[in-house]
Amino acid sequence: MNVIATILIGFVAFEHLYILWFEMFAWETRGKQIFKQALPAELFKPTKGLAANQGLYNGFLAAGLIWTFFISDPAWKAYIAIFFLSCVTIAGVYGALTATRRIFYVQALPALLALIAVHIR
Repeated sequence: MNVIATILIGFVAFEHLYILWFEMFAWETRGKQIFKQALPAELFKPTKGLAANQGLYNGFLAAGLIWTFFISDPAWKAYIAIFFLSCVTIAGVYGALTATRRIFYVQALPALLALIAVHIR
């Protein structure tokens, strides 16, 4: 896998670890700042459990991407990266369609760029 693909995968993984952190542990503080346009302030406390569940899923996406750094077989590494980057892209497109368009630029676009980089060998 080329260096640009590796850097982009690392960026997407880090981004999802950050999402895990604020959705699981800082929903009522950082989450409020991030989603102030999308959710009224009074909804953060009652949705804390839902957000934590979402954060856990984002952590699984990050774990899958981080896993690629420990795979020595180039083909297997690419397949795993493609799978998890595709999951991130689909989640980002869905979020953009159902929540806010900003999710596309923050989540799906970096994953799409990483997918393109993975395919350039």
